[in-house]
Amino acid sequence: MSNIDRLLSLAIPAIRSNISMLKAPYKLTFSITYSCQSRCATCNIWQIKPSNELLLDEIKKFADRNKSFRWIEITGGEPFLRKDLVEIIRAFNETSKPYLFTMPTNSLCNINMIKGQISKILDLGIPKLSITVSLDGYRELHDKIRGVKGNYDKAINVFRMLEELKSEHSNLFFVFGYTISKFNQGMFEKTFNSVKEEIPSITYNNFHINLGQVSDIYYSNSDLGIKPGQVEVAKEIRQIREKRKAEIGAIPLIENAFLKGLERYSETGKAPIKSRSMDASLFLDSYGNVFPSIMWDKKIGNVRDVDYDLSKIWHSREAAQARSEIKKGKDPENWTACEAYQSIIGDILHNLL
Repeated sequence: MSNIDRLLSLAIPAIRSNISMLKAPYKLTFSITYSCQSRCATCNIWQIKPSNELLLDEIKKFADRNKSFRWIEITGGEPFLRKDLVEIIRAFNETSKPYLFTMPTNSLCNINMIKGQISKILDLGIPKLSITVSLDGYRELHDKIRGVKGNYDKAINVFRMLEELKSEHSNLFFVFGYTISKFNQGMFEKTFNSVKEEIPSITYNNFHINLGQVSDIYYSNSDLGIKPGQVEVAKEIRQIREKRKAEIGAIPLIENAFLKGLERYSETGKAPIKSRSMDASLFLDSYGNVFPSIMWDKKIGNVRDVDYDLSKIWHSREAAQARSEIKKGKDPENWTACEAYQSIIGDILHNLL
């Protein structure tokens, strides 16, 4: 299958998801492990001591029996802590043949290992691999938020390494991921200038902006009080968006729409576009539990209970109930990259028709 064919295989269900329920989701957000070396002030994932996570053979069965995924977001924990990461991605690439894989990293694993794993993934023939390097502040602030001394310098080095890989792999895309919370509110400009001293070529377009949000099933952080002030954050997001350079292409278009939505969400607490959860996408945790999204603790099944056949969950009574609640606006309001992008893509394609 050519890259164009793979792209079309993503665009077509994105359009159809605006019209009717898909037979199967085209977007999968999959937490492959909850293991994490960070000690983040914004997230309690690192306190989880995971056991009985899906094994590689189980993931291969799941990939083989569910071939609808055209966009797969691998997340954690820290994805690079799974020694079988390349084999996990290979399994989905051979069955679903996705157009896009996305994945974050905290940069705390050995940089040579990270480089080797990414190189192997890029050699699989995936049309687009997107890596987000987490960076939540200038050196002292980032290390404080992440709870690991030296984390800032490791993130800078990983970004430089990705720049080197990019010269050999046109299918690689990467950005810094900056999450605004009460711990770094108003500190983006100082962070940007700090990074620019290390990497002079950096621009505002090299940063993806998120807003710290609460999820018991994913971040386990409802007790941390991470949300920053609404009006001040909306102003900060607007200033960042206005400094981004105009670029042609799908990614800049979607990112700009995401930032506009994030600005609005930070002011109102309301998502600017309806959720596509259970229409286009779902969340699978490392134990095989299926949820509509990373933000909603409404479990609708476990793939181990259905012999890894997701269709039995997708078309279940529990799934229908979740869709009904989403339609009525009873799902949690959120605007995260994991959930918002498919809403944006579907909305853009729908409006173009």
